[in-house]
Amino acid sequence: MVSAIKLIRPQQWVKNLFLLIPIFFAGEILNQEFLLPIILGIVAFSLVASSIYVINDIQDIEADRQHPKKKYRPLASGQISKTTGYIIFVLLAIPGLLLGAYLDINYLYILLFYFFLNIGYSAGLKRISILDMLIVSAGFVLRTVSGGVIVDVAISHWLLIMIFLLSLFLAIAKRRDDVLVMLESGVSVRKSTKNYNLYFIDSALTMVSGIIVVAYLMYTISPEVQERIDFSYLYATSIFVITGLMRYLQITLVEKNSSSPVRVLYTDPFIQATLGLWVISFFIILYI
Repeated sequence: MVSAIKLIRPQQWVKNLFLLIPIFFAGEILNQEFLLPIILGIVAFSLVASSIYVINDIQDIEADRQHPKKKYRPLASGQISKTTGYIIFVLLAIPGLLLGAYLDINYLYILLFYFFLNIGYSAGLKRISILDMLIVSAGFVLRTVSGGVIVDVAISHWLLIMIFLLSLFLAIAKRRDDVLVMLESGVSVRKSTKNYNLYFIDSALTMVSGIIVVAYLMYTISPEVQERIDFSYLYATSIFVITGLMRYLQITLVEKNSSSPVRVLYTDPFIQATLGLWVISFFIILYI
């Protein structure tokens, strides 16, 4: 039972809170009529995403056995057999897709696109450098779009741009950890890792983090946002974005510990504080 829970990675379900983003920025986060469908949507996405984790681990058994940390995963360590893994995959994917269909047919289409995109990722697309990171980033954009589709709330193009950039930044930082493992052990844990080096990764991190800051500042001063939110000093919230990015760069470049963005979120007080203050500031602006 414990091994099965580890296999489906419930700690990763925090990523699916991105479905809340559209109603939060629309000022509807307290609307129970919207909140219940979104919660069910999060459950559906969590089931489908976990099924992808299972199939990915099945595909990566041999590679994971060579990784210093991933070798302890249930499938790589032999705690769960491949056959059991496939059964768990089906038991997660089918209910998740059925729940998506119950909520909204367009949401089902998004879930199916996410599902098959990531099946393709597990089957071989992850071996293509740069494309592997773009697919991971697309997953977060799809989560956000899902939240808007379920309750029919419009999503700002600025919001989608920043979510894509932020998730790309995190994906690049995670690839840096893979490069470090390859340099230390001589083993490439991902085939795409061979096409990366620290100079490229660090340059990409610098580029994307700079674009994120500029995009966020443009978002805060854009006429459409100023008119909708009616708050002239929204740009002041950029301090949380800048300090959060700087802290994550510190974790990545100095502490060399960016293998899991979710683990960083759960364990780093500085990241938690900056994210919490950013959410609180927007809550006050939008709801009070």
